[in-house]
Amino acid sequence: MDELITQATTADAQAHGAGVAVLPVGSFEQHGPHLPLVTDTAIACLVARRLADDHGLFLLPPITISCSHEHAHMAGTVSISAGTLYAMVHDIWRSLAASGVPGLLIVNGHGGNYVLQNAVQEINTTAPPRVALFPVSEDRSRARAEAGLESSGAEDMHAGEFEVSLLLHGAPHLVRDGVEGDDHAAPNRPHLLTLGMAGYTPNGVIGRPSLASAAKGKALLDSFSRSARAHLDVIEGARR
Repeated sequence: MDELITQATTADAQAHGAGVAVLPVGSFEQHGPHLPLVTDTAIACLVARRLADDHGLFLLPPITISCSHEHAHMAGTVSISAGTLYAMVHDIWRSLAASGVPGLLIVNGHGGNYVLQNAVQEINTTAPPRVALFPVSEDRSRARAEAGLESSGAEDMHAGEFEVSLLLHGAPHLVRDGVEGDDHAAPNRPHLLTLGMAGYTPNGVIGRPSLASAAKGKALLDSFSRSARAHLDVIEGARR
């Protein structure tokens, strides 16, 4: 994980002079028996680092615990409230703006952080649009298609082909032996908000990690870097 977290100094930040920061938001939650609790954080950092390198952004350290309430009672999962995450994002944005970095791209690595959508929309009603959430559903769908993922987005909900591929490419040491045997199908989850993950999976996985590959992970990351440009154009344009 060390290589995915910024080690910049204040002199580096001053010399860089970036107008947009990138904030990885992960989680600390179960990802089946063969992926770490920090999976979402590692993926958010991987994407954020790539975007910072490719687009000249100010890379922030990750938020590592977020809203994982659908994984409650599954070993290792720790959550904060939606209100706390909302407040953290607002405080970080205000602090950045005060230090001369008015733009913020939030890289969300955990699908349960619904409140981030509300936080971004609310910030953008009181000022020119300076904050964006990434990736949105269109970015994910495009990345899945361009990377040739075999499972659908509905099938590949948690710890499956998408996440394992990204880790195999960017942090293979985090993927433990045996992950290819963790496939579990539960494409229909109408009561997820009521029953949580435990109502649909005995091993914590919904997806097919057996389909994952490092090549697919690289293609996903390449696609995300291309897709991010449109979001950055919107929030950078607001500063001109």
